[in-house]
Amino acid sequence: MMRSIERELLAWIVGTLLLGSALVAMTTYVVTLDEMNEVFDNDLKNVAVGVATYHRSNAPHEQAHAPVLIPRDDEPQDSEIATFAWDASGTLIYSSDPRVPIAFVAKEGLSHPRIGGEDWIVYTAVHDNGIVQAAQRRASRREMAGESAAKILPFLLAMAVVVAGLLIYGLRRGLRPLDAAARDIAGRSARSLAAIDTAAVPAELLPMVRAINSLMAKLDQSFSAQRKFLGDAAHELRTPIAALRLQLTLLERSADEVERGAATTALKLGVVRAQRLIGQLLAVARTDPAGHVDPLVPVDLDELVRTVLEPFAAKAEEARIDLGAELHGPGTVMGDTEQLALLLDNLIENALRHTPEGGVIDVGTEMDEGRPTLFVRDSGPGIPAMDRERVFGRFFRGDVGGGGGGGGGSGSSGGTSGRENIGSGLGLAIVKAIAERHGATVRLMDRAQGPGLEVRVRFPAAEPASGGGADTVRPDS
Repeated sequence: MMRSIERELLAWIVGTLLLGSALVAMTTYVVTLDEMNEVFDNDLKNVAVGVATYHRSNAPHEQAHAPVLIPRDDEPQDSEIATFAWDASGTLIYSSDPRVPIAFVAKEGLSHPRIGGEDWIVYTAVHDNGIVQAAQRRASRREMAGESAAKILPFLLAMAVVVAGLLIYGLRRGLRPLDAAARDIAGRSARSLAAIDTAAVPAELLPMVRAINSLMAKLDQSFSAQRKFLGDAAHELRTPIAALRLQLTLLERSADEVERGAATTALKLGVVRAQRLIGQLLAVARTDPAGHVDPLVPVDLDELVRTVLEPFAAKAEEARIDLGAELHGPGTVMGDTEQLALLLDNLIENALRHTPEGGVIDVGTEMDEGRPTLFVRDSGPGIPAMDRERVFGRFFRGDVGGGGGGGGGSGSSGGTSGRENIGSGLGLAIVKAIAERHGATVRLMDRAQGPGLEVRVRFPAAEPASGGGADTVRPDS
């Protein structure tokens, strides 16, 4: 059965009330018994002293006659007080109930002997000519105390039932706002993520309702971003698909081998462009904050640069670009190796796309104010200052692309003929998303040595790895 907070609370409350009723009844029994013992003990004393006074004044007469033993064949009552008189030698001279085998005790005061298999309370009064004992069964007092507790118990149970009923009513009344909120949510469509009205919500439930509102706000933002992304992706995919169809038509209509070769080349470039766009879209999906996050592991930035840079050597040589690494480690960060490689891959790919023939691209690592830093510098046209914030948006393309500028730039620069220079508009968006996941910051700035762009990804401060020393690597050397 499904767990119910209401049933659980009611079970605890009703159980507590019943336990409280039982404790009150037990307390009543104990207190009543104590009071009865005090009263009846005093009565026993008074009876014993009174009988002792009588026998003291009649001692000579009683000693001259046989003991007085009152015959009894009736059923004794538990509350009955039996009296016994003894002379100074310990001889029984009077008994109100000979069936009670009471023992002679010469010490004055209360005693609690067990007589005939029953518990008794006996008061012994000593006088000049003997002693007198007044005895009563203890069971009578317990029975009367139990009767008192039994009389009050039904009232306690009735009170517990009434209180439980009031609590059930109050609990259900208090939970009505939560039921109303549940009905409100259940009656909404999948697109309705407006906040629940908290005006009538009790203070105890307010944190939970606010948490639900916060979750719905996050879901609304996520769905809005998803819808925007899907719309943008669909819009962006239409262009390469339309281009592929056009290039395929041109291939079909080619009149000779020259035209067929040119159409085939254009078609291949179109496929490469579409393939890259789809790959970038998948990368964006993987870097979404709501996506799966792999455990972070120590990543050596120097080794990362060497690994990522190597496959670009042939492409840089073909474009006659001086591509090299400047490693000023050590620099180790906690990160996702695959995503950090994707970040650096985007920066280098975009730098190659927008750096003119004969240009220079430097990829490296260094410590910047105690923080491990990746940088990519190129001698391309750079990114205008007014676009440097906007280029981090998805599908943004400026008029002029800077290296590492990544996402964007659809224009071509001198010396880039023969190289595909139309980006997807997603490069820097991916870079920024990955950097934010690693607590890093991305900064775009002018290249210090001449025209160009420098992209710096600065990670949180970490303990430097052992070893050191600057290292310069040229993958194309």
